[in-house]
Amino acid sequence: MQVHIVHVHPESTSFNGAMTQTARESLTRAGHEVALSDLYAEGFDPVERGGHYRSRVDAKIFSPLAEQRHAHEAGSLPGDVVREIERLERADLVIFQFPLWWHQVPAMLKGWMDRVFVNGGLYTSRMRYDRGYFKGRRAIVSLTTGAPAAAMGPGGRGGDIERLLWPVHYSLHYMGFSVLPPFLAFGVAGHGYSYADDGDFDALMKEHLENWESRLGAIERDEPLSFPGWGDWDGEGRKLEMTV
Repeated sequence: MQVHIVHVHPESTSFNGAMTQTARESLTRAGHEVALSDLYAEGFDPVERGGHYRSRVDAKIFSPLAEQRHAHEAGSLPGDVVREIERLERADLVIFQFPLWWHQVPAMLKGWMDRVFVNGGLYTSRMRYDRGYFKGRRAIVSLTTGAPAAAMGPGGRGGDIERLLWPVHYSLHYMGFSVLPPFLAFGVAGHGYSYADDGDFDALMKEHLENWESRLGAIERDEPLSFPGWGDWDGEGRKLEMTV
């Protein structure tokens, strides 16, 4: 199996770094080929702007979708975007490793999606959802949170983790991926700050890494999450009423 990890954290010695390293080592030992996009280390520019495009449809007004479509058709997409698309195309499984920041994905990952999921190339009005470009490939979010698990349920102080992850999961579904249930590492705080004492914290981190390795060992048997597809909507995009 070809695996690609999109790693999104600015500090190589962070726990997210340990999660990515665990994934690389365990999947390689299991005979899989593993590649990596380390967005911070590689200096990926997450800001979509006109300067990325050599030949513009409209030099006066920057319309990201129009410029993406034109660059795709002209074969002039920015080099870093082409590199990321080629990495995704080689993968059977894509792992997104990142921390939950301000109840959502880091800005770096959102910008990566803005630029790499190219209009006209990787999605069109009909090439979406269960007809998406990456149909047949799988994706999983591996997430760390500062708050403990007890605070991340419905109505919890940290926010309902299923609702917080819905936008990124639905975007991956939009692109055609079969989205696997996420791996959640709760209670992972930054350096010098923790909800537990040092001993308990170290034990928790060790447990997270062991559970992640175990999950990866059985990931080919994972069942994807369920999302609606084209057959579930009417012509206006509304959910069809089921009849008995």
